[in-house]
Amino acid sequence: MFKGFSEAETSTPIPDTFFRQLLTATQDAQELQVILHALWCLGNMEGPVRLLREADFAGVGADPGAGLAKAVARGVLLRVEHASGACFLLNSPRGRQAAEALQAGRLDPAAPGAALPPERANIFSLYEQNIGPLTPLIADALRDAEQSYPPEWVVEALDLAVKKNRRNWKYAEAILRRWKEEGHAKKQVGRNAQEDGDRYIEGDYADYIEH
Repeated sequence: MFKGFSEAETSTPIPDTFFRQLLTATQDAQELQVILHALWCLGNMEGPVRLLREADFAGVGADPGAGLAKAVARGVLLRVEHASGACFLLNSPRGRQAAEALQAGRLDPAAPGAALPPERANIFSLYEQNIGPLTPLIADALRDAEQSYPPEWVVEALDLAVKKNRRNWKYAEAILRRWKEEGHAKKQVGRNAQEDGDRYIEGDYADYIEH
């Protein structure tokens, strides 16, 4: 049984038109699965090239090929034939522009960005697994951190907190503030994570840390 959504969820943007038109007009469950899968994949890709291949729909429902054909016939997805194989794009202004560029040979479907979004642990689950229970206050702080710092910084700061056995958000937050103000340079050769942790909480930042 589904246990419900949690504070650790990430979100995928879905156009309002899906709910206003497609959800009621599309009666085929397989087609809906394919459309939702495409929206998730394309919505979470990065870079200028956002497209899918038939192989990217493998395992989506019992007959992804049939659902894909219906989604193309309905006009939700665009299919562009290419020397490297068929490409599928969302029928949106950006997708139509990319489809035109593909057909004209101005766009390489193998360019960086045309890849499924990686499955990676988000900072909420990392916090729960390594620091402690996710309270509403901490969840809000983590959301703010996602907007203020690169994701890899937050992950690294949490990792330093664990390695230093300072399992609280204030410790990780102090590290992030210092990185933002002084720069997040690569670690010097011979410096270990614990030494970094001590350096980042010296001086004014010591007041933020719970010993």
